[in-house]
Amino acid sequence: MTKPTTKKPSRGRANLALLRRVTDAEIARSAPEELPPLPADFWDTAALVVPGAKKAISLRVDEEVLTWFRKSGPRYQTRMNAVLRSYVVAMQKGRRKSRARTA
Repeated sequence: MTKPTTKKPSRGRANLALLRRVTDAEIARSAPEELPPLPADFWDTAALVVPGAKKAISLRVDEEVLTWFRKSGPRYQTRMNAVLRSYVVAMQKGRRKSRARTA
């Protein structure tokens, strides 16, 4: 006799069928108290961001930095990339502003 298999999502994968059945009230009930509700216009200026191709490199970082990101769970390298990307975007915006002042 074979055992029925129950497929669980792999770590880091969402159970979309379950998520589609969750109501807004259930989400609000399970949200931590310190998490404020989003303003009504939160998604008004949202833009789809399609990630570009990644390039494998060797990067030396402080041990404490690596430990902190690893403790945050799977896909820590993706989060490190997101931090670096936000820095690049901020620097590019700053550069545009400084050019406008000098022009």
